[in-house]
Amino acid sequence: CKASERKSWGGKGEVRSRGAAKEKTLECGQIVWGLAFSACPGGDTEPTCAWGLPCLVLATGLNDGRIKVWEVQTGHLLFSLVGHQDVVRDLSFAPNGSLILVSASRDKTLRVWDLSRDGLQVQVLSGHVQWVYCCSISPDCSMLCSVSGEKSALLWSMRSYTLIRRLEGHQSSVVSCDFSPDSALLVTASYDTCVIMWDPYTGEQLRTLRHVPLHSALDYSSEIHSSSLRSVCFSPEGLYLATVADDRLLRIWALELRSPVAFAPMTNGLCCMYFPHGGFIATGTRDGHVQFWTAPRVLSSLKHLCRKALRTFLTTYQVLALPIPKKLKEFLTYRTF
Repeated sequence: CKASERKSWGGKGEVRSRGAAKEKTLECGQIVWGLAFSACPGGDTEPTCAWGLPCLVLATGLNDGRIKVWEVQTGHLLFSLVGHQDVVRDLSFAPNGSLILVSASRDKTLRVWDLSRDGLQVQVLSGHVQWVYCCSISPDCSMLCSVSGEKSALLWSMRSYTLIRRLEGHQSSVVSCDFSPDSALLVTASYDTCVIMWDPYTGEQLRTLRHVPLHSALDYSSEIHSSSLRSVCFSPEGLYLATVADDRLLRIWALELRSPVAFAPMTNGLCCMYFPHGGFIATGTRDGHVQFWTAPRVLSSLKHLCRKALRTFLTTYQVLALPIPKKLKEFLTYRTF
């Protein structure tokens, strides 16, 4: 594996100037199925951490079952993690900067790695009977959700690495999942054309968002009837969802509404992700393109900010035990919409 670097077009003076545009290519030697950047603990700290590894690393899940972990700044290969017996389909770093990495594979397992301990394999999670498509760690690092070619999603404890519960409600393969920024909500997307919003602490279904065809006057491609979902993600403030479906549409949903608030036409969409600071959505396609879209910008209400702050450290059960009015409990547990 090698890293190649090409600098921006122009004369020597321009190339040597500070801040010149650069492009790096990491030669992985295999088809790359999954990507994940680590979190940067400390925010404004230097790029190396106390244990000697760079704070910002990129993990790549490969076709041969290996995971190659790279130093972003230099392109150096740090680890080649071996254990999976099939394609590594998805990767997720713990958001707290601990360099715990979870991988999901077609070998029907998830594996937990600790990059701060020389890439030690900490745990193998078995429970799926089909290919594992996606994994997501909650922002508070207490839970892990994984989805596969089954009709259910599995919720795991990130403390004991044991199965907490099986979430059942979809009618077809579940392909994508994501936690809200305060860890109070979990969404799963399925080939059954539905997104289900769950309370991960109780396993309760809070809402189902159905992807129905647009009115014929608005639908530019009447021969497309499939609304099978491919991806779902939360916005950074937790008030919107983005979904990509096979009906060639990117949809934006407001959390408290049952119908989309915005659409964008796109072909061959496979995945979507919000920019961490909001305002933009990136989508990936089968034909090798990444597209960027302007997303609704919102100023969170004081009520939502308070709910988000409280739910960051209070579980649903802890909220329900508080000596406060019932309506306030319903609001704090997202049961008012």
